[in-house]
Amino acid sequence: MKIKKMLWITLGFIGLGIGAIGAVLPMLPSFPFLLLAASCFGKSSEKLNVWFINTKLYKNNLESYVQGRGMALHTKIKVMVTVTLLMAFSFFMMIQKNLYIPCAILGVVWAFHIIYFIWIVKTYTPELKES
Repeated sequence: MKIKKMLWITLGFIGLGIGAIGAVLPMLPSFPFLLLAASCFGKSSEKLNVWFINTKLYKNNLESYVQGRGMALHTKIKVMVTVTLLMAFSFFMMIQKNLYIPCAILGVVWAFHIIYFIWIVKTYTPELKES
């Protein structure tokens, strides 16, 4: 049982590290990695889970999604643009090698990704605080 717990903790910290880097670098999406960290910490340790959900990184990127309110528009756009750019790069590398079937598969995956983020994931609009 200890090995399984350590595996979840390690995977959680890897997700947290990549997610933190993604929060700073525009080409790396932080959302999926922070979601991975939240899931892993939730499975491994109550103490780590409570710590993680109280971090600014969690509150800015995941809190609204985990609470079922959806994703902020800027987060959705960042994820879609990043994935589109990375998939476009892969697409053009494969098309140069005449790999048409993998290109078609990648195109379908990209289309479902865009459909998912536009029509399935709710868009959360934060309420403005009155002064």
